[in-house]
Amino acid sequence: MTLEPNRVREEKLLEKIAKGGKIEDVAEMSDEYREHLTNLMMMQADSELAGAFGYVPWIQKSPDIKETLQVAQIVKDEVRHARVMYRLLEGLDVDVDAYYKSHNFNLRVDAGDIGTLRAADDKRVNIFYYPIEEWSDFIMFNFCMDRGAGHQLEDSLDCSYKPWCDGMEGIFKEEEMHMAHGDQWTKKLSESDKTHDDVQAAFEKWYPRTMNIFGRANSPKNVLYRKYGLKKRDNDEVRSAFAADIKEKAAKFGLKVPVWTPVAARMSDEPFIPG
Repeated sequence: MTLEPNRVREEKLLEKIAKGGKIEDVAEMSDEYREHLTNLMMMQADSELAGAFGYVPWIQKSPDIKETLQVAQIVKDEVRHARVMYRLLEGLDVDVDAYYKSHNFNLRVDAGDIGTLRAADDKRVNIFYYPIEEWSDFIMFNFCMDRGAGHQLEDSLDCSYKPWCDGMEGIFKEEEMHMAHGDQWTKKLSESDKTHDDVQAAFEKWYPRTMNIFGRANSPKNVLYRKYGLKKRDNDEVRSAFAADIKEKAAKFGLKVPVWTPVAARMSDEPFIPG
């Protein structure tokens, strides 16, 4: 079957999205829609996989057998999430096996702050380039980044591409469990005189890094994502929702929210994370 001209597909697609309809078939997609959809789903897939690889050492280094099992389950969840997303990408004719073999998702950087830069040519959100060096890091990653990812992924639950919406239902439920794990341990560590300072120090490391994941306010790509119904909110709206959420949680645990300076104010010549 011959595809309609791209201009015609674009007009029909935007009309359908404006009426609240969902895109279900590649044949409905304009070239632009498909490009932006692929980019967003690749970012999620790569982040899920790189996150899982970063957690793997903590299966062995967990403080007790209960946590060994818990961390192993989180790793399994994240790999499953990645596989769900890569299967969706296969439906868009991405050669996932070749892509997987050509990237090192275990790569980590030896740097305190890479701002909003990526350290390689995969699509992971750049926080996944940082190593997790202490148990308090692992917990604060749960507390900050899993919550940040949850706020970002909310838009995907009702985006314009139905297969992505369907896949996100199970993923989002499991991410909520990961957040709960981080909350439970943050409470435990912050209430102990022996570990309160450690968890506060980890908070000061991971909170700014998480605040950097959301991208620039009013970014051109985000405008296009919203045009195509792939996102619903501006980057800064999502960041503000996360910041309010984390502030409320931190207050309950007796933690002081670190100061965050937007990257644009200190590294204006460097690119932001796409989106």
